Amino acid sequence: MQMLNFIMLGFKSSAGWIMWCILAVGFASLGLLVERVWYLYFQADRGTSTFMRGLSKYLKAGDYEMATKYASSFNTPLAKGVMGILQNRSKGSKSIKKAVDEVFLTEAPKIKRYIHLFNIFANLATLVGLTGTIYGTMECFEAIANAPAAQRATQLAAGIAITMSATLFGLIWAVMNIFAYGLLSTKADKIIEDMDEKTAKLINAVEE
Repeated sequence: MQMLNFIMLGFKSSAGWIMWCILAVGFASLGLLVERVWYLYFQADRGTSTFMRGLSKYLKAGDYEMATKYASSFNTPLAKGVMGILQNRSKGSKSIKKAVDEVFLTEAPKIKRYIHLFNIFANLATLVGLTGTIYGTMECFEAIANAPAAQRATQLAAGIAITMSATLFGLIWAVMNIFAYGLLSTKADKIIEDMDEKTAKLINAVEE
C-alpha cells in the first residue's frame, strides 16, 4: 500500500506526464501479453497430449485416412505438420520433408511473433523511468540554487519524490516485461521443439 501511495505521488507531481508514459508502455505490454498467452497456451499448444493419443491409435491400426481426417480437425502447428506428412507419405521422403519444412516456415514465425517486443518494452520503461529520475534531480538542483530558504526543503522533497517514483514505476514494468519475455520464449521454444521431435518420429514411422 505504501508503494502505491509513493507511485501516486509521482502522478501528482510536475513529472506526471512521465508516469503516464510509463503506464502507456505498461498497458501496451499487458495487451501483448494477453494475446501471446492466449495463442501459445490455448491455441498453439491446445490438447497436444490428446491429439497424439488419438493419432497414435489410428497409426497403429494402419488407418492413414482416418489419421489424416483426425489431424485436420485440429488447428495447431503440430497438427499442420502431421497433416503435411500424412498427405505426402505416398510421394516419397523428399516431398514429406518439403511439406514439413513449409509448415515450419509458416508456423515458427507465428509462434515466436512479437515476443522480442517484451525486451523493448522493458528497456523503454527503464529509460522513461530514468528520464523521470533526471527530471527530478534537476528540480532538486533548482531548489538548492534558486528556492527561498523556507521553501527549499519542500521543493527538494518534491524533486526526490519525482526521482524515486519514476524510477520505481519504470523498474516495476521492466521486471514484469523481462519475466514475460522469459516465460513466453520458453513456451515458444518448447512448442517448436515438440513439433520437431514429433514430426521427425512420425516421418520415421511412415517411411518404415
